[in-house]
Amino acid sequence: MFGYLLAYKWQLVVIVVCILVSAGSQAASSFFLQPLIDHYILPLVGAADPDWGPLVRTLVMMGCLYLVGTACSGIWVWVIVNVEQGVMKSIRDDMFAHQQLLPIRFFDTHEHGDTMSRYTNDTDTLRQAISQSFPQMFSSVISALAALISMLWLSIPFTLFTLAFTVVLIVVVRFLVTRSGRFFVRQQRSLGEVNAFVEEAVNGQKVIKVFNHEDATQADFDSRNESLFHASAQANTYGNVTMPVVGNMGYLLYVLMAIVGGFAGLAGWGNVGLGGSGVLTLGTLVSLLTLSRSFINPIGQVSMQFNMVMMALAGASRIFALMDEPVEGDGGTVTLVSVELGGDGRTMTPVDHETGHWAWKREVGDDGTRSLQAARRLKGAARDVALKAKEEAVTSPDGHYTLLRGDVRFTDVTFGYDPAEPVLHDITWFAKPGQKVALVGATGAGKTTITNLINRFYEIQEGQILYDGIDVKNIRKPDLRRSLGIVLQDVNLFTGTVLDNIRYGKLDATDEECIQAAKMTNADAFIRMLPEGYQTVLEGDGSGLSQGQRQLISIARAAVADPPAMILDEATSSIDTRTEEVVQAGMDALMRGRTVFVIAHRLSTVRNSDVIMVLDHGRIIERGDHDELIAQRGEYYQLYTGALELE
Repeated sequence: MFGYLLAYKWQLVVIVVCILVSAGSQAASSFFLQPLIDHYILPLVGAADPDWGPLVRTLVMMGCLYLVGTACSGIWVWVIVNVEQGVMKSIRDDMFAHQQLLPIRFFDTHEHGDTMSRYTNDTDTLRQAISQSFPQMFSSVISALAALISMLWLSIPFTLFTLAFTVVLIVVVRFLVTRSGRFFVRQQRSLGEVNAFVEEAVNGQKVIKVFNHEDATQADFDSRNESLFHASAQANTYGNVTMPVVGNMGYLLYVLMAIVGGFAGLAGWGNVGLGGSGVLTLGTLVSLLTLSRSFINPIGQVSMQFNMVMMALAGASRIFALMDEPVEGDGGTVTLVSVELGGDGRTMTPVDHETGHWAWKREVGDDGTRSLQAARRLKGAARDVALKAKEEAVTSPDGHYTLLRGDVRFTDVTFGYDPAEPVLHDITWFAKPGQKVALVGATGAGKTTITNLINRFYEIQEGQILYDGIDVKNIRKPDLRRSLGIVLQDVNLFTGTVLDNIRYGKLDATDEECIQAAKMTNADAFIRMLPEGYQTVLEGDGSGLSQGQRQLISIARAAVADPPAMILDEATSSIDTRTEEVVQAGMDALMRGRTVFVIAHRLSTVRNSDVIMVLDHGRIIERGDHDELIAQRGEYYQLYTGALELE
């Protein structure tokens, strides 16, 4: 955290200097009371011809001292605002930037509302600590030290008496702060849990109402809220009682010093200080009384701010726990570039504009020999598949470029989200360039998992996935994902115009390209019927649109990206049968010339696929086109005829 603060070192220097001057002026003003009373006020009492000049000059000096202290206080408070807001901006920027690099697995295992709480509640407690607690604690410590030094200058015995009393005070404060700090940590954790539950309940409000789950949800919320209430009540009870305890003990010290000091002064006791020795005077006693308050009050302020610091550190620990999460590993060196093909179909020249041809570019010194040797070391069917992929890959004469054709092959792939529980078992299959490959099977068979592995959302435990003869582990993830367009079953639309949401697939796309993509996927007709057409602003994940309309926009978004390969994960599941026919025509135009992976429960959408693979419990049990699989009268036949009977 202080690493972020050091980015504002000059502002911090100004803040520290101003705090020192402000604290020093406060102690000096109390120190002035002794000479003011003993040397200027008491001599004037009963004087026949009083000289007011020295008193006025001393009062003016005290006024200037107060003015300087007040000005410095205002300056550091003004500067600290810029520092704390700048630090918060940097932390939020770094949090979000780091979050973008986290693997999908992190979002699968962490509640979204709890993550949001780190951006809001936790950063706010940290902001308060930076702007108030830390500088106030520093100012209080400096004020207490300045008051202590002034007291030692005036009277060592009374200073020792004050320190002895302070030891008792610190014991009491430590008891209170230790307990409040523990509950402040629980409070931040409970607050994150409540936010996570509320976010989940808001997103699932329809389901809650459909199943009459309002009472159960309310009870669950009440339980979590009760935990937050208990932690917050305990934290603030101990925290709020700290300052009154310190304040009253400070008054007790004030009374005791006044009684002892008054008795010592009337009795004519001597006094010893760093400034000299003599009789305890009225001015010295008044200064000591004032300084005792200046010494005790900062202790109370530190104890109060310590509670805020504990809460801020609890929030900071959650913030930096997110920023310490391991980022998504890559390790790939192969990049995707746009190329111009030579007359021989193999010579490739990289260009900085789109030509319709893409190629995988290897790093300097890699001509593909290493991956070929790795393929030869494989055994059985995996070796044959890998060598066939190398053989059919279109590679430039120098071996540095391989044409992106969409040839995807799995060789003996085993994967489990939990390595101890595999979801896919020894999967070996291939998709030739331009083929439409359909993945069919019951829920949980592993269809979506296969597409997630192609994208490297997760890393396989065993086997190899080849893309145009290149192991996907060797391809940089951003380039790999750039080559694969995805249309998901669960559509996510963002706040903005319809045009903005389509352009999300390609941020530099022109309006004409976005509209053309909408026309290709037959989304143009309904978009033009919206109140503002393409400029209609969508909010709340496109809540004003039907599920089918939202899906059409997502398909148009994939179309404008114009990826070399496509993954359609239940892309038409939310569209009615009539609309599906309209969309399918646009989808066919979108898929033409591309390798396409289709996941569908509606078997009518996969009939025209070049290859249909039937999965069952993570294994491929059938492979072929529609007619071949029907002729086999196996699992696909049973699924298909069952669907027809249902229809």
